Amino acid sequence: MDLISFIKQAPKAELHTHIDGSMRVETIIELALKHHVDLPSYHYDSLLPLLTNNENCESLVDYFKPFEYTLSVLQTEDALEQAMFEFLEDAHKDHIKYTEARFSPALHLQKGLSLNQVMNAILKGKKQAEDQHFIKSNIIVCGLRTFSEKTNMELAQLAVNYKNKGVVAFDLAGEEYGRPAKIHRKAFEIAIQNNLCRTVHAGEADGAHSIADAIHYLGAQRIGHGTRLYEDPALLNYFIDRQIPLEVCLSSNVQTKSVANIEAHPIRQYFDKQIPISINTDSRLISGTSLSKEYILASKEFQFNKDEIKKLLLYSFDHSFLPFDEKQDIIQDVKKVWQQIEIKDK
Repeated sequence: MDLISFIKQAPKAELHTHIDGSMRVETIIELALKHHVDLPSYHYDSLLPLLTNNENCESLVDYFKPFEYTLSVLQTEDALEQAMFEFLEDAHKDHIKYTEARFSPALHLQKGLSLNQVMNAILKGKKQAEDQHFIKSNIIVCGLRTFSEKTNMELAQLAVNYKNKGVVAFDLAGEEYGRPAKIHRKAFEIAIQNNLCRTVHAGEADGAHSIADAIHYLGAQRIGHGTRLYEDPALLNYFIDRQIPLEVCLSSNVQTKSVANIEAHPIRQYFDKQIPISINTDSRLISGTSLSKEYILASKEFQFNKDEIKKLLLYSFDHSFLPFDEKQDIIQDVKKVWQQIEIKDK
């Protein structure tokens, strides 16, 4: 079986993907008409270019602009439930067996919903999709660097309240440059004290020092992006020695100018140094990609062969926030499917 066919059919896990950045364009239009939300266009072909970034995107802040439109229609329980269901349905179509979907509940309160109503709507859509499709998922609740300390503490407590009910971790996302992670230590102390897992966006729009802050001040167990880790060789060695995973999003990193171009991405360097790498979309709609496309991009641009792709696939399962025994069971199932699809091809 050729590598591209294998990638498309192989069971995959995704650890870094935003619900509000992965909607269907048709659904955005449908919800906008239903709830009387203003959009610049209600026609698919006109709206799509406004929702999807490309290499002309100038920065991380520029990358965030399409979220204005997706968030505008995600302010009701029915919309959140539908978005979550479709998010998982689309993941299932891409042979994603497990995903950790992230979002910030505080961004969905414009029409009077409470944080609990937002969470319950997302979890309702999650359950419906899991019941209908062969996929498992969990939620990562995001605080934002632009939020106040109080708001992020409330979100951390919300994540703790829903631990074992579908939430597996707390995250810090949003505009990175000039907004140090350590300002939000109190929110992460809530997660730590309650044994809730942590991941942090860092090293995307700021340097390696931002990654160090996420690890040493916030107790991050994974790093979202981490593109600029190479800037600090001592920190790089720390990651190697402690096997701290990076959630890499190739297309997104080019669009946000975290790297100058795809050829400049350090993923191969990190992989060769034995840092656990998970490949992710970041936002399927807004980055104009899919998880299969990201693996194919990695194979073409960085010459990952089939054995290396398999190692990358396993990294994502192995460094998920699932319980240990559950991970081992899924990994065994994944390896069996590999054998089946390769035998079938012969």
